[in-house]
Amino acid sequence: MKPITQLRKTWLTLLICGAISSTLLTGCALPERQLTPDATATSQHWSGRMALQVQDSQQQSFSAGFELQGRPESGTLLVFNPLGSIIARLQWTPVGATLQQGEQITTSDSLPELITRLTGNDIPVAALFDWLQGKDTAVTGWKTDLSRISEGRLRADRSSPPPEASLRIVLDQESR
Repeated sequence: MKPITQLRKTWLTLLICGAISSTLLTGCALPERQLTPDATATSQHWSGRMALQVQDSQQQSFSAGFELQGRPESGTLLVFNPLGSIIARLQWTPVGATLQQGEQITTSDSLPELITRLTGNDIPVAALFDWLQGKDTAVTGWKTDLSRISEGRLRADRSSPPPEASLRIVLDQESR
Protein backbone atom coordinates (compact mmCIF):
# COMPACT_ATOMS: atom_id res chain seq x y z
CA MET A 1 0.00 0.00 0.00
CA LYS A 2 2.83 2.32 0.76
CA PRO A 3 4.09 2.46 -2.90
CA ILE A 4 0.61 3.50 -4.15
CA THR A 5 0.44 6.37 -1.65
CA GLN A 6 3.93 7.49 -2.69
CA LEU A 7 2.90 7.31 -6.37
CA ARG A 8 -0.17 9.48 -5.68
CA LYS A 9 1.98 12.05 -3.87
CA THR A 10 4.42 12.13 -6.78
CA TRP A 11 1.62 12.64 -9.33
CA LEU A 12 0.00 15.30 -7.18
CA THR A 13 3.35 17.09 -6.84
CA LEU A 14 3.89 16.95 -10.62
CA LEU A 15 0.41 18.34 -11.28
CA ILE A 16 0.91 21.22 -8.84
CA CYS A 17 4.36 22.02 -10.26
CA GLY A 18 2.93 21.94 -13.79
CA ALA A 19 0.11 24.31 -12.83
CA ILE A 20 2.52 26.70 -11.13
CA SER A 21 4.93 26.61 -14.09
CA SER A 22 2.09 27.25 -16.51
CA THR A 23 0.89 30.20 -14.44
CA LEU A 24 4.39 31.68 -14.21
CA LEU A 25 5.00 31.31 -17.94
CA THR A 26 1.67 32.95 -18.70
CA GLY A 27 2.71 35.87 -16.50
CA CYS A 28 5.89 36.31 -18.56
CA ALA A 29 4.04 36.47 -21.87
CA LEU A 30 3.92 39.86 -23.55
CA PRO A 31 0.52 41.54 -23.36
CA GLU A 32 -1.56 41.46 -26.49
CA ARG A 33 -1.21 44.73 -28.35
CA GLN A 34 -4.61 46.28 -28.75
CA LEU A 35 -5.18 49.49 -30.58
CA THR A 36 -8.32 51.53 -30.31
CA PRO A 37 -11.16 49.96 -32.30
CA ASP A 38 -12.03 52.15 -35.25
CA ALA A 39 -15.16 51.30 -37.18
CA THR A 40 -14.53 53.55 -40.17
CA ALA A 41 -13.26 52.21 -43.45
CA THR A 42 -10.68 55.02 -43.68
CA SER A 43 -8.70 53.79 -40.68
CA GLN A 44 -5.14 52.74 -41.51
CA HIS A 45 -2.64 50.56 -39.64
CA TRP A 46 1.16 50.53 -39.73
CA SER A 47 3.83 48.97 -37.56
CA GLY A 48 7.60 49.04 -37.59
CA ARG A 49 10.48 51.03 -36.16
CA MET A 50 11.00 54.76 -36.01
CA ALA A 51 13.93 56.98 -35.15
CA LEU A 52 13.97 60.72 -34.62
CA GLN A 53 17.24 62.63 -34.33
CA VAL A 54 17.29 66.26 -33.30
CA GLN A 55 20.35 68.35 -34.16
CA ASP A 56 20.49 70.55 -31.12
CA SER A 57 23.15 71.08 -28.47
CA GLN A 58 22.05 67.89 -26.72
CA GLN A 59 21.91 65.77 -29.91
CA GLN A 60 18.59 64.25 -28.79
CA SER A 61 17.44 61.02 -30.33
CA PHE A 62 14.39 58.83 -29.94
CA SER A 63 13.95 55.36 -31.40
CA ALA A 64 11.37 52.67 -30.75
CA GLY A 65 9.05 50.12 -32.25
CA PHE A 66 5.58 51.44 -33.02
CA GLU A 67 2.05 50.63 -34.13
CA LEU A 68 -0.06 53.42 -35.59
CA GLN A 69 -3.75 53.09 -36.30
CA GLY A 70 -6.46 55.50 -37.30
CA ARG A 71 -6.34 58.72 -39.19
CA PRO A 72 -5.15 62.27 -38.50
CA GLU A 73 -8.37 63.19 -36.67
CA SER A 74 -8.60 60.14 -34.42
CA GLY A 75 -6.10 57.40 -33.73
CA THR A 76 -3.71 55.51 -31.51
CA LEU A 77 0.07 55.28 -31.44
CA LEU A 78 1.68 52.52 -29.37
CA VAL A 79 5.41 52.77 -28.69
CA PHE A 80 7.47 49.72 -27.68
CA ASN A 81 10.84 49.14 -26.08
CA PRO A 82 13.29 46.66 -27.70
CA LEU A 83 11.73 43.77 -25.74
CA GLY A 84 8.29 44.53 -27.17
CA SER A 85 6.68 45.97 -24.04
CA ILE A 86 4.47 49.04 -24.41
CA ILE A 87 6.25 52.11 -23.07
CA ALA A 88 3.69 54.66 -24.27
CA ARG A 89 0.15 54.83 -25.62
CA LEU A 90 -0.95 58.02 -27.36
CA GLN A 91 -4.63 58.32 -28.28
CA TRP A 92 -6.34 61.28 -29.88
CA THR A 93 -9.77 62.40 -31.06
CA PRO A 94 -11.04 65.73 -32.38
CA VAL A 95 -11.59 66.90 -28.77
CA GLY A 96 -8.20 66.06 -27.27
CA ALA A 97 -5.36 63.62 -26.71
CA THR A 98 -4.09 61.35 -23.94
CA LEU A 99 -0.54 60.08 -23.41
CA GLN A 100 -0.04 57.15 -21.07
CA GLN A 101 3.52 56.25 -20.04
CA GLY A 102 3.39 53.53 -17.41
CA GLU A 103 1.14 54.80 -14.64
CA GLN A 104 1.51 58.45 -15.71
CA ILE A 105 -1.36 59.81 -17.81
CA THR A 106 -1.23 63.24 -19.44
CA THR A 107 -4.16 64.81 -21.28
CA SER A 108 -4.12 67.81 -23.57
CA ASP A 109 -6.18 69.60 -26.19
CA SER A 110 -3.00 69.60 -28.30
CA LEU A 111 -1.79 66.42 -30.01
CA PRO A 112 1.48 68.13 -31.07
CA GLU A 113 2.18 68.97 -27.42
CA LEU A 114 1.93 65.31 -26.40
CA ILE A 115 3.96 64.11 -29.40
CA THR A 116 6.69 66.55 -28.37
CA ARG A 117 6.49 65.24 -24.81
CA LEU A 118 6.82 61.67 -26.10
CA THR A 119 9.52 62.08 -28.77
CA GLY A 120 11.22 65.33 -27.82
CA ASN A 121 10.06 67.01 -31.02
CA ASP A 122 6.93 67.81 -33.00
CA ILE A 123 6.00 65.47 -35.86
CA PRO A 124 3.28 66.56 -38.33
CA VAL A 125 0.72 63.79 -37.73
CA ALA A 126 -1.66 64.60 -40.58
CA ALA A 127 1.22 64.58 -43.07
CA LEU A 128 2.69 61.43 -41.51
CA PHE A 129 -0.46 59.48 -42.39
CA ASP A 130 -0.13 60.70 -45.99
CA TRP A 131 3.60 59.97 -46.13
CA LEU A 132 3.03 56.40 -44.94
CA GLN A 133 0.58 56.00 -47.82
CA GLY A 134 3.17 57.32 -50.28
CA LYS A 135 1.56 60.76 -50.68
CA ASP A 136 4.16 63.54 -50.63
CA THR A 137 2.16 66.05 -48.62
CA ALA A 138 4.09 69.29 -48.19
CA VAL A 139 4.69 70.62 -44.69
CA THR A 140 6.48 73.92 -44.14
CA GLY A 141 10.05 73.23 -43.05
CA TRP A 142 9.92 69.49 -43.84
CA LYS A 143 11.39 67.66 -46.85
CA THR A 144 10.35 64.05 -47.40
CA ASP A 145 12.03 61.21 -49.23
CA LEU A 146 9.41 58.65 -50.26
CA SER A 147 11.57 57.02 -52.95
CA ARG A 148 11.74 53.78 -50.91
CA ILE A 149 8.22 53.72 -49.49
CA SER A 150 7.45 50.59 -51.53
CA GLU A 151 10.24 48.93 -49.51
CA GLY A 152 8.67 50.25 -46.31
CA ARG A 153 11.19 53.04 -45.77
CA LEU A 154 10.44 56.70 -45.19
CA ARG A 155 12.64 59.65 -44.38
CA ALA A 156 11.56 63.16 -43.49
CA ASP A 157 13.94 65.98 -42.57
CA ARG A 158 12.96 69.22 -40.88
CA SER A 159 15.10 72.29 -41.51
CA SER A 160 12.85 74.86 -39.84
CA PRO A 161 11.98 75.87 -37.27
CA PRO A 162 15.28 75.03 -35.56
CA PRO A 163 16.61 72.71 -34.41
CA GLU A 164 16.91 70.50 -37.49
CA ALA A 165 15.46 67.01 -37.14
CA SER A 166 15.44 63.76 -39.10
CA LEU A 167 12.64 61.19 -38.91
CA ARG A 168 13.25 57.69 -40.28
CA ILE A 169 10.64 54.94 -40.40
CA VAL A 170 11.05 51.30 -41.42
CA LEU A 171 7.76 49.44 -41.73
CA ASP A 172 7.21 45.80 -40.91
CA GLN A 173 6.56 43.54 -43.89
CA GLU A 174 2.81 43.26 -43.17
CA SER A 175 2.43 47.06 -43.03
CA ARG A 176 3.63 47.63 -46.59
